Amino acid sequence: MALSRVCWARTALWGAAVTRGPHVARRLQLVRSGLAWGGPRSSKLHLSPKADVKSLISYVVTKTKAINGKYHRFLGRHFPRFYILYTTFMKGLQMLWADAKKARRIKRNMWKHNIKFHQLSYREMEHLRQFRRDVTKCLFLGIISIPPFANYLVFLLMYLFPRQLLIRHFWTPKQQIDFLDIYHTLRKQSHPEILCYLEKIIPLISDAGLRWHMTELCTKIQRGTHPAIHDILSLRECFSNHPLGMKQLRAFQMKALSRAMLLTPYLPSLLLRHRLKTHTTVIHQLDKALAKLGIAQLTAQEVKSACYLRGLNSTHVAEERCRTWLGEWLQISCSLKVSSPGHQGS
Repeated sequence: MALSRVCWARTALWGAAVTRGPHVARRLQLVRSGLAWGGPRSSKLHLSPKADVKSLISYVVTKTKAINGKYHRFLGRHFPRFYILYTTFMKGLQMLWADAKKARRIKRNMWKHNIKFHQLSYREMEHLRQFRRDVTKCLFLGIISIPPFANYLVFLLMYLFPRQLLIRHFWTPKQQIDFLDIYHTLRKQSHPEILCYLEKIIPLISDAGLRWHMTELCTKIQRGTHPAIHDILSLRECFSNHPLGMKQLRAFQMKALSRAMLLTPYLPSLLLRHRLKTHTTVIHQLDKALAKLGIAQLTAQEVKSACYLRGLNSTHVAEERCRTWLGEWLQISCSLKVSSPGHQGS
């Protein structure tokens, strides 16, 4: 009897627990749903915004480099000539952009500290001078690209006439050597005309000693002998006044000098004279800055570029010979005044 009562009580208790089962299950479901929707997420499933952005950028950069590398290998393997042009063009854009940023930084520093052009260092002056020439060429391309659909024609012209339309950044290494040789050949074509005019002008020189020195100088040049420094400096007075002063030069003489300095000769006489004065003054200022810096501080490429600007075809001349020639040039240039027409004529 007692055993039956105990079993009956256990059964009643178990039945009561079973009847309350749905309420307990409901509460468990609410608790689980609260944990699922309202509880904090694991750090493995969610990163901070900065970490997300960094990882995304790193992934994009890695994939872009990989795709770019495959693209370059494909072009180099199947289209080698086009690949050379493509890589040259892309590198040219990068160098031009770097030049623009450097020129902007120099100009901003000049404006901030009230510095004039001739007060800059040699490398800064040379960078601004070359960048101005490059921008002038790029502006010409931009102007002729303005008409509708003209840009397609411009790309064709750039491919057919890279020497005339493109700056040095977009030349291949072989083109750089070939084009510099062509430019020097064009420059040399004006030398006989200049020498012939010097010979014709000798009788008009009033001083007998200067006439003799000019005759000797022309004779040495005709024989192919390089004139000494004192041979040139002894004639500085001839280029200061009549008949060889800058103000006394005629249009055809200024055109010959412009071609010898790789300046366009297709300008009115007034503009030719102004441009010759400006160009020679800038070179004289560069010479002053270079003498202050010292030729020994220049790299091989800087030495060759400086010599080529001043008239020597340095592409086929040894570096030591270029340094010697540049040193002789500086001795002559630094002996002249900045406003001396003699420097402009020489």
